[in-house]
Amino acid sequence: MRRVLLVYCHPRENSFTAAVRDEVLAVLDRHGAEVRVSDLYAIGFSPALSTEEHGAYLSGDTSAVAAEVEAIKWCDTLIFVYPTWWYGLPAVLKGWLDRVLLPGVAFLMPQAEGETIRPNLTHIQRLGVFTTCGASRWLTLLVGSPGKRTLTRGIGFLCARRRRIAFAAHYLMDSSTDDSRAAHLDRVRRKLEHLLR
Repeated sequence: MRRVLLVYCHPRENSFTAAVRDEVLAVLDRHGAEVRVSDLYAIGFSPALSTEEHGAYLSGDTSAVAAEVEAIKWCDTLIFVYPTWWYGLPAVLKGWLDRVLLPGVAFLMPQAEGETIRPNLTHIQRLGVFTTCGASRWLTLLVGSPGKRTLTRGIGFLCARRRRIAFAAHYLMDSSTDDSRAAHLDRVRRKLEHLLR
């Protein structure tokens, strides 16, 4: 049975992003997955890394975000559902990365001069990223797709070596139609079904 952590980030329950979340949850339910949802706005997650947390950054103290750290250690599948704002991650989601994916949790610090960090999320075998973008696909690519790259490449690097990744974005969200939104939900379903095989 898959153990899935769904990190969801949107301030409004009537958003299309909530519909994407619900489609993801429906697919996970059909697959019999065990699911935990971190709804960042619902839990009032603070994105700011406090002075105290920053001072203890390398100490291994995860007490300020213990429940989120436990969830990331528990899962074998990690899924993000969020809107792309200014080509990147919403502040609350970026703050979740800053505060939860800590040294000793998500990565291991270098042991010698000139070394880089080492992966520590190698128990995560599947990574799903489902988003919406107000900009067009070409404009997002021109800017460099920073949100997508942070999650699929940055976090992807920290996961299992043979990880599987699914990504789907609804571009031109601000001029979307009923048909384009339905097509995106279908794309999310198909990508997730393939990811879970």
